[in-house]
Amino acid sequence: MELKNNNYCTLYIVRHGETTWNIEHIVQGHHDSPLTEAGVEQVKKTADELKGVKFDAIFASDSGRTQRTAEIIRLDRQLAINTSEALRERTFGSWEGKLGKDYRVNFQNVFDSLQKLSVEEQKNYKLADDIESDDELVTRFIVKLREIAVAYPGKTVLVVSHGGPIRNFLMHTGYAKYGELPTSSFSNAGYIKVTSDGIEFNIREVKGININ
Repeated sequence: MELKNNNYCTLYIVRHGETTWNIEHIVQGHHDSPLTEAGVEQVKKTADELKGVKFDAIFASDSGRTQRTAEIIRLDRQLAINTSEALRERTFGSWEGKLGKDYRVNFQNVFDSLQKLSVEEQKNYKLADDIESDDELVTRFIVKLREIAVAYPGKTVLVVSHGGPIRNFLMHTGYAKYGELPTSSFSNAGYIKVTSDGIEFNIREVKGININ
């Protein structure tokens, strides 16, 4: 039986619903596009699954797609949506707004070469000066999660973010080995349940892994 520790914050970390750029396979990053009708329905399904959860606070990245997702999940809860740049998707610099297939083709030789590097070297590798490395991405994400956990001990918090940060967080915490969760392996409106004392993270539930 799991003993309740009042020093631990419970985090429900949700990915935003499907967007127009998701279905058009366009690189989003810090740029934005609205939820599709299907995306709204995805989030409504997740909202229904979480309707019995008593959230004490809500955080989201400052992207429109995450804020809209948070609004739907909030339902009639009288809670403000706190936004943070630290919860944003990876920045893809000049590639944002361009086709994902062109991005992959451009860097394919680099992707192939990365397999020869150590895991730590891969994590810290920057494809370009204006593209975040995996380590830069997950570090800012974790710093924010720890900040939230320390501020809300014994409380339950909804955090709405993006696929990139969530996937890298799962690999960083040991839920999966590095490289096992490729792009698009975490579903829109999927979520993970995590407990944290501001230092350690314990993965309690994962709903959204989609590896073909």
